[in-house]
Amino acid sequence: MENLSGPAIFVLAESARETAEKLRASIPGAEIHGLSRRVSAADVYFENSAAHLYRLHRSGREIVGVCAAAILIRALAPALSEKTSEPGVVAVSENGRFAVPLLGGHRGANRRAREIAGLLCGTAAVTTAGDVHFGAALDEPPEGYVLGEPEKAKAFTARLLAGEKVRIESGADWLREASLPVSADGPLSIREEIRKTESGPETLVYYPRKVVIGVGCERGCAPDEVSGLVHRSLDSLGLDPRSAGLIVSIALKADEPALHLLAEEFGAPLRFFSATALEREAPRLANPSEVVFAETGCHGVAEGAVLAALGPEGTALGPGKAFALEKQKSRRATCALGIREEGPWLEPLPGRPRGELFVIGLGPGDSGWRTAEAEDLLARSTDLVGYQLYIDLAGPLSRGKHLHPYALGEEEKRVRTALDLAGEGRRVGLLCSGDPGIYAMASLVYELIDREDNPEWRGLHIQVSPGVSAFQAAAARAGAPMGHDFCAISLSDLMTPWEIIERRILAASEGDFNIAFYNPVSARRKTQLGRAREILLEHRPPATPVIVARNLGRSGEEIRVTALSELTAEGVGMLSVVLVGSSETRISPDGNSAPRVYTPRGYAQKNFSGPSLKDGNGEDESRRNGP
Repeated sequence: MENLSGPAIFVLAESARETAEKLRASIPGAEIHGLSRRVSAADVYFENSAAHLYRLHRSGREIVGVCAAAILIRALAPALSEKTSEPGVVAVSENGRFAVPLLGGHRGANRRAREIAGLLCGTAAVTTAGDVHFGAALDEPPEGYVLGEPEKAKAFTARLLAGEKVRIESGADWLREASLPVSADGPLSIREEIRKTESGPETLVYYPRKVVIGVGCERGCAPDEVSGLVHRSLDSLGLDPRSAGLIVSIALKADEPALHLLAEEFGAPLRFFSATALEREAPRLANPSEVVFAETGCHGVAEGAVLAALGPEGTALGPGKAFALEKQKSRRATCALGIREEGPWLEPLPGRPRGELFVIGLGPGDSGWRTAEAEDLLARSTDLVGYQLYIDLAGPLSRGKHLHPYALGEEEKRVRTALDLAGEGRRVGLLCSGDPGIYAMASLVYELIDREDNPEWRGLHIQVSPGVSAFQAAAARAGAPMGHDFCAISLSDLMTPWEIIERRILAASEGDFNIAFYNPVSARRKTQLGRAREILLEHRPPATPVIVARNLGRSGEEIRVTALSELTAEGVGMLSVVLVGSSETRISPDGNSAPRVYTPRGYAQKNFSGPSLKDGNGEDESRRNGP
């Protein structure tokens, strides 16, 4: 998925919010990112300023900081990269009087600073020579344009600064308002092209990204075949690949690797249309196919997608001519080309992007246990789906999102909603407490996709983001009770017959595993924990340490250490996890503080004087998987 088109407007204080809101209202795609404890209203909230800035910059997101420039500089210093690839960073004073491009001046920051100054009636503090003298940077064309040979721009600008004149031969309307030394007989020239062209050191060529590429292919088609067909199609018209601004296909192919690699190769956004939308274009197809209709539900994918993208207005080729190039075929792929008349392809684009579903582990509750990846995916999500408690756990990071809360027990409804929303092209966060792969929603996501023939679900990009699980949090609070082999068992018989659960408890007991019991007690289930204790007492001492943890990372957190023989269901519920030690688990008194529970790994028995266990790389095998 491509980055959002607008900047992240970074705000640290309520006093900067008025300026930020003016910018958001005027800059397409802009979002306000606010410090949760200081900013009352924002689209995205964060808790760690430096970490959030660093992640934004590393992801390629443009940043407009309504704050002191020094804050941005200090936070981004570790992330500085090549000058030609870094996203723009602009510092704006809280009152809007000054806009200072700090990074990526020739990658959009200078232009953004001038835009902001115009919006706020302020001053853009631009220092690069071309911008100062001419009001434009020749190596920084507007969005939707590509400079053919960027390495020429520096010498070209130097010649202009030395007094030489320039001809603007075609297009380049965005330069006509600049203060360039224009002359009809100047030795230098600038022009726009969509076709391949040769140019010497006296000419700069800009390519407007006006070409739309429609692609269809069989499932699993080799990326080289798709790419080769597209390049041959462009070559047949003499079109330069840099003029490609949009790639389109049918929604059935939203997960086709070859198409995503093609979009990456061309640096162009990829959009999809439903079979129904493509079939509406059937009367205008140059090469309708009954075979394609039988497979996809529409009579043409490549041509239909081009027509759907261009709309009823046609192309630059004139009325009645629907394609720059009709459908071309290779063994397993098809391609058609169109050209947008109005200008380059810019947001909002036709079609819809590939939907994304983020299955996010929030950890047990405390935001300090939440991973940076989880916070990043929360920030990127447009919609959040989850049990109401889990949405509450997201705290300020849920603000500004479309929220879809569900009651406890509506797990399948939650997952279906998340899949359907993502199928509409949205970025959806499906929230889970703890880790989403441990008694949570990640497995149900894949089960439903596997079980049901829903092409919109199968085309999604799905990312599971791990979280600190309840048993990990409980173990850390209590010491190190899971220091040796362990397993996790759910005592809920809603999904698994109790007979199977009992067999698993017995096997874990006989194997002397440390055990984490999830879902130990509920309002209707009071006996399972007691039966588990009976089985365990047949195989390990009555004094075996047991940890009962409740409301981990939340208000009312309680960690209680007891003996296996004393374990009861009293005070245990669905917000609890129970850890039962093995026969080797110990309790270590710790002065006046709570006792610490640990399970020895066996180092005391290790013969340190004997030969060490080394693997093929000379690594101590006993330490390879942890201390």
